Amino acid sequence: MSHPTTIKAEAKSLLILGLPLIGSQVAQFAVHTTDTLMLGWYSVDALAQSALGAQVYFIAFVLGSGFAWAILPMVAKAAEEQDWQSVRRTTRMGLWTSTIAFAVMMVPMWYSEPILLALGQQPDVAAGAQVYLRIAGWGLLPFLWASVLRSYLSALERTGIVFWVSIGTLLANAAVNAVLIFGLFGAPELGLRGAAIASLTVAVLSFIGFAIYTAKVFPDHDMFRRFWKADWQAIWTVTLLALPISGTALAESGLFAAATLMMGAIGKVEIAAGGIVIQPAALAFMFHMGLSQAATIHAGYALSRKDRAALNRTAVASCLVSAGFAILVVILFVSYPAEIVGLFLDPDDPDALAVVALGVTLMFTAAAFQFVDAAQVLGLGILRGLQDTAIPMVLAVVSYWGIGAPVAYWLALPMEYGAVGVWIGLVAGLTAAAVLLWWRYALIQARFGGLTPPQRPQQP
Repeated sequence: MSHPTTIKAEAKSLLILGLPLIGSQVAQFAVHTTDTLMLGWYSVDALAQSALGAQVYFIAFVLGSGFAWAILPMVAKAAEEQDWQSVRRTTRMGLWTSTIAFAVMMVPMWYSEPILLALGQQPDVAAGAQVYLRIAGWGLLPFLWASVLRSYLSALERTGIVFWVSIGTLLANAAVNAVLIFGLFGAPELGLRGAAIASLTVAVLSFIGFAIYTAKVFPDHDMFRRFWKADWQAIWTVTLLALPISGTALAESGLFAAATLMMGAIGKVEIAAGGIVIQPAALAFMFHMGLSQAATIHAGYALSRKDRAALNRTAVASCLVSAGFAILVVILFVSYPAEIVGLFLDPDDPDALAVVALGVTLMFTAAAFQFVDAAQVLGLGILRGLQDTAIPMVLAVVSYWGIGAPVAYWLALPMEYGAVGVWIGLVAGLTAAAVLLWWRYALIQARFGGLTPPQRPQQP
């Protein structure tokens, strides 16, 4: 495999590998954006309930997705070394560990209403969130399986199929949503339940798409042969790398979940406005997430070769590409905030004007954290490629919960800045994470030539 030798060539290589991943991240997130858009036109109540339920679902997903993230650098490094046995073993046990994660996460999703009530949410919103989760929650298992296969295929640079499966599921979600939320073509009008059924449907379709492709294109990997046979040594290796990744993801998503809960405690308009603004902000973040995954793969290659120069090119090129995109997003957010927020609402809804007014202010805050949000996810991606996950988890927890959450709470409630205070807290947490993670990278880069990567499990 040839490798870029200049920053310009590295940026081009990252984009070639990363654009399908970016597209798939956008399509994957757009599934939820479609839910928000259609439910916002259905009713503000349904929008608030789905925003809360989707936040709980997302926390469950990020806890389980650490296993899929762990697969990415491990498969990339093993593939660079032509070690196909390790590729197969780590991927299959990633599917196993994801199944265990689902079994654990489904319980709090099923009984989410009393948990949300204890966290101060309004009774009608909490009840609706549980209705949503008791349907959509079953889709977590196929979604986690799809994420593992997605990482496996991405590490093997088969990113085209990742993109096309994501586009297919997005279109399927939009179609099922339209039919079941609004009761088109004689179907029952299910509202919130219709959106949940659509989410479950696309999760199943996504896994089926990846599984069929894997079986046809890589039959020699025998990915699903004797799938029931446990490989405990591989499970342990994957778990050791995955748990800190899950902890890091939980720290970040937990910060945004806490922000949602704070908004919900303030009022329905606040949680609806926050649920809308997070859509374009997170949609823009998907670009940086996809680029981060490409950087993870390239860092994994550099780790295999102990190539410090290649690692530096990956870091510099990914930051330059990410910064260029962030500039475009900031211009868009500050130029058309009302128009963006208004896309998600029926103008005749009695709460629409209040939601738009608050949403415009939050759009400016969302623009403020574009650069730091991009920097922190790129830092995480490169560190994961180097299979460094434990210390980044500690840094993430300190940033998001030692800085971001307290600042958000203090500004929102004691200082009475409300929703704006919550989002300023998000900016503070993301900024701290970006600084600390890149400090960690600088330390590792200084001694990179002497690193010894974690050993892959040997065949029992």
